[in-house]
Amino acid sequence: MAPRATWKGVLRLGELGCAVSLHAAVSTSERVSFRTVDVETGHAVRRRFVDEETGEVVEREDQVKGYDTGTGDPVLIEPEDVAATQPEGDKTLAIAGFLPCDAVDPVFFDRPYFLAPADDASAPAFALIRDALAEKSMTALADAVLFRRARKLLLRAYEDGMIATTLHFDYEVRAEEETFGAIKDQKVDREMLDLATHIIATKRGSVDVTAFEDRYEAAVVDLVRRKLAGKPIRKPKAAARGTVVSLMDALRESAGKKAPVDNADQEPAKGKKASSAAASEAKAASKASESPRTKAAAAKTGTGKTGAKPAAGRTAPRRKAG
Repeated sequence: MAPRATWKGVLRLGELGCAVSLHAAVSTSERVSFRTVDVETGHAVRRRFVDEETGEVVEREDQVKGYDTGTGDPVLIEPEDVAATQPEGDKTLAIAGFLPCDAVDPVFFDRPYFLAPADDASAPAFALIRDALAEKSMTALADAVLFRRARKLLLRAYEDGMIATTLHFDYEVRAEEETFGAIKDQKVDREMLDLATHIIATKRGSVDVTAFEDRYEAAVVDLVRRKLAGKPIRKPKAAARGTVVSLMDALRESAGKKAPVDNADQEPAKGKKASSAAASEAKAASKASESPRTKAAAAKTGTGKTGAKPAAGRTAPRRKAG
């Protein structure tokens, strides 16, 4: 059974149109959730809005939005005032143009949705647009009113359907200078850069997203199970503190290269032995972490469905005609 659609409308490209539906591509419903309860009675508690000055409960019908002016006298905004600012939706996902898959920086990506034909009659036109995007390795820039806001979306071919990703507006993305300004003029040593790029080249590989494990969620599940079974709670192990070494020594250690020495009697750099031991322990831990679940996930990706799915900014795979 297909998941419930969050929006339905018409995907339009010029005079070509087809009925489509949007479905949430990501969900947190599988996570463990908690309720706030009274520790004495175990009864669930609920929030109530109270007046900050009088402490009296304010009922829902007496609540309105207010803009804080900083003077203590907020500007009151009635529900009908807010409604008047919302754009009228015509249930149309209108394609405005086409872009290379990497034309929009991923920092502007907001939320992905699965885009699918809403009925059998719309499937041929939908498949035509999907295959055309895949054939040209392009994305479509579209406009729609979603959830009472005018939004820009990027559409791209994905498996048998499409992904529609809502985009942030420019004002929502903070200026990078606020964070990166202090390192703008940082100079990097050429030898260090060569070592770093060597490490990147030697450790380059593929990714299997089905092997990613949410360790926090797993720990919460284990906590709840132990509570239900009346078992003692496991205390997390303290993380081992690494030995402080120079940046160059750390790079050489990561690259598997020894630091040059002037004579055979010179003592090894401090922390190097500790770093090697830590690396060996990490390698052993990595092998030990290959649980049956991880192996099963890896085996799953070999059944014909790839674990690594293209991101919204990557080149869409070519689809075979027919």
